[in-house]
Amino acid sequence: MKTRVRSMLAGLALLLGGAAAHAQAIKFGLCYDLSKAYTFITPQISQAVRDYATLLNAKGGIEGHPIEIVVQDHGNEPQRGIECYEKLKREGVMIFDMLSTPVSRAVLPRAMADGNILLQSFVGRGDAVDGDVFKWIFPIGPTYWGQVANDVAWIKGQHKGSLKGVKIAFIYPDYSFGQEPIPILKTLAAKEGFELGLFPNPMPGRDQAAVWTQIRRFEPDHVISWNLAAMHVVAAKEMKRNGIAMDKLITVNWLNEVDIANIGPAEAKGLKRGTNVVGGKNHPLMQQIVKEVYGANKGAGDIKHLDDIYYNTGLAIYSSAFEGVRLAIQKDKWPLTPAKIKAGLESLRNFDANGFIAPVTVTAQDHGGGGKTRIDMWDGTKWVPQGDWSAAYTDTVWQVVKEQSAEFAKTGK
Repeated sequence: MKTRVRSMLAGLALLLGGAAAHAQAIKFGLCYDLSKAYTFITPQISQAVRDYATLLNAKGGIEGHPIEIVVQDHGNEPQRGIECYEKLKREGVMIFDMLSTPVSRAVLPRAMADGNILLQSFVGRGDAVDGDVFKWIFPIGPTYWGQVANDVAWIKGQHKGSLKGVKIAFIYPDYSFGQEPIPILKTLAAKEGFELGLFPNPMPGRDQAAVWTQIRRFEPDHVISWNLAAMHVVAAKEMKRNGIAMDKLITVNWLNEVDIANIGPAEAKGLKRGTNVVGGKNHPLMQQIVKEVYGANKGAGDIKHLDDIYYNTGLAIYSSAFEGVRLAIQKDKWPLTPAKIKAGLESLRNFDANGFIAPVTVTAQDHGGGGKTRIDMWDGTKWVPQGDWSAAYTDTVWQVVKEQSAEFAKTGK
């Protein structure tokens, strides 16, 4: 009888231990567009996040706590993003990621009011780097504002340090993502004396004939494009039809190997991209994932996605997120709270996200950490960096950041 009781107690202890371990999981909420506008990127990024979590969980998780990745679709619809946020909040998630500028903007006021962490790396509103105002929002790495400022600085370098009289066309899908860089472009045009042409591209961007005719008439020296996915392919065809050389084009970071293949590697020669994340898979972390995750048949998707820069982007974002949480637990112990995660993320110093981004230093005042990008050029077979990582016009960008964040502090918009 005693043996039986002891056995029952031991079994109960194991069950309770297992429940406790489960209760102590660190939940990350990925509310992503898995069905509509951003399906060209979300599978690769969510796959990378889950693969990295699998790798870390096999080694004991983060400071002994398992990682749980919760992925849910919002279809790039702000209201569905809010619903996803509220649902996962009830399930104990304290750190959220929307990977969408319109959805991030919609969810941001709620995260701020609740005191929950909203990751906003490489998407969202540029003024959210102001940690004094956006205390719970973390756009770690370059924002669209920083990226477009760096694009302008590179163009300036091509004109011997003067942009007087230079014409820069900006083509963008006419919604919040595409409109995001405009305040910085207008500010820099006034500062540097270049002529800025704004060319909104009606969604869904499949018909760009009219807008490229307008761009041709503008006779730009350079074109900055904020297109996405298939829009890049349409744009390339229209550029050729309008006699606009490919080497005039600088795209937003959201252009990948699939887009190059669809444009045609030879046709894309000379195209340039504002780059946030190092591509390729010759990185120690990726090689470790190939060996220990895919080698054990535990991969979260097709291994071919490891050849896509968007997979690297997922590892970059969550290298920072996981490290911030590790620092939080190391510093302030368990149980984890949003305030502890905030302090952990604000402790990132000279952190390069496992070699995927230029080093960032995040503070309570600066939630971006530096914002360095570089220009890469497609030479017909591969991407070739056109310079080192850099951040330009930082004083000007921060001037606009402070103006816009002050408006948010006053109006909530």
